[in-house]
Amino acid sequence: MHKYKRIVLKLSGEALKDKKSSQIFDAQTLKSIVKIIKEYLELKIQVSIVVGAGNIWRGKLAKEIGLEVEDADYMGMVATVINAAALKSILIEDGVSAEVLSALAVEKVAKKYTKEEAVELLNKGTVVIFAAGTGKPFYTTDTCAAMRAIDIDADVLLMAKDGVDGVYTSDPRYNKDAKFISKTTYEELITLQVQVMDQKALMLLKESGIDTIVFGMNDPNNFIKVLKDDKIGTHIS
Repeated sequence: MHKYKRIVLKLSGEALKDKKSSQIFDAQTLKSIVKIIKEYLELKIQVSIVVGAGNIWRGKLAKEIGLEVEDADYMGMVATVINAAALKSILIEDGVSAEVLSALAVEKVAKKYTKEEAVELLNKGTVVIFAAGTGKPFYTTDTCAAMRAIDIDADVLLMAKDGVDGVYTSDPRYNKDAKFISKTTYEELITLQVQVMDQKALMLLKESGIDTIVFGMNDPNNFIKVLKDDKIGTHIS
C-alpha cells in the first residue's frame, strides 16, 4: 500500500528528448509517462506535473549567445508550455482527463494558473500540468514544483531525474567517489550545498513540511516502486 493521495511529479525536460535523433520528444518516453500516470490514477492518487524545458532550451546557452538572463528565463518558461501541451495532448488521446495551468497567460493553449482551480481539477480526477514556472524570471522549475506542492497541499514531491538514481555528495557522472545519500533533511542539503535542487526550493520545502523523493526515471518501474519502497531513491524530509 502507498500513503499518498495527492502528488506533484517533477519531470526532467531533458529526459523527454529523443537522444538518437535529437528531436525534442521521444515517442516511447511519452507513452511510458502516460502509462505511469494512468497507474497513479488507478491507485486513487491525484496527479499534478511540473516539467522542465531541457529538451528545448537550456539557460546556460544564454550567456554563450549573448542573451539577457531575464529573456532566457522567459524563453525557458515558454518551452515548458510546449512540453505541458504535449503531455496534455497524449494523455487526453489515451482517455485521461488533463489540463494545463500556466503561470503566463497563453490564450488557447493553457488556462491561467490559480491554486483554487488546480485543487478543483484535482478533486475531479483531472491531471493538472503546471507550466511556465512561477511566471517570473530568476526562478527554476524546481522552485515552481515546490511552490505548487505547497499551494495544492500535496503529500509529496516526486522528483524524477534523468541519468541519476537519487542524491549524491557530488555528481556521480563526473566523480566516481561520489557517495549515495538514501535519507537526508532539507537542512542538511542546504548546509552542504548539494546540487539536487536550488536553494530557494529547498528553503520553501523545509518550511512546508512536505517530503521529497528524488529517484531515477530511467527505469519506468521506479515511478510505482517509489510509492511503496523507501529503498528507492533519496528521501528528503
